This record gives sequence, C-alpha cells and structure tokens, in this order.
Amino acid sequence: MTVKDLLKEGATVIDVRSSWEFADGHVDGALNIPLDEIPQRIEEIKELNSPLLLYCQSGNRSGMACGILQQFGIAKVHNGGGLANMRIALM
Repeated sequence: MTVKDLLKEGATVIDVRSSWEFADGHVDGALNIPLDEIPQRIEEIKELNSPLLLYCQSGNRSGMACGILQQFGIAKVHNGGGLANMRIALM
C-alpha cells in the first residue's frame, strides 16, 4: 500500500523525529512522538486511528518505531520513510 493510499484511508501520520527536528519542519497534520517516547506513550498511540504511517528523516527511526509498535500488538503500522519521501508522496 502506498503512502497516498494510506492517507486516503485516513491514516494517522506520526513523525518520530525529535521535537526540535519536528519544529524545523514536518508534514502538515503529523503528530510528533519521538522514537524514544514511544514505549511510554503506547496507550496513547493505541487510541489513534488506524492505520499508522510513521516517518523520520531517513526511514531508519520510523522503521525501528514500526517494530516497537508491532511488538506492542499494533499491526496496522507502516514506514513512510523519510520526510522528503513523505513530501514527494503528498504532491
């Protein structure tokens, strides 16, 4: 499933970069939940609309975040890659 398909489906977009990276620029409507905060915020994340579409700067942190969320039983989670990839997909 492509990023555009996920967005059409109503995916919740989560930016897993640090708060200062998020403040420097992000996808409109994205939530900022830094990678290191995901385990502590798992209940909050479970309450979000599914599917979840995660991104970071390059796709590495969002990939790690996807793995963490899957370990907590969240199945509909997708790695959107890096910020540049997300911006291209939204054009």
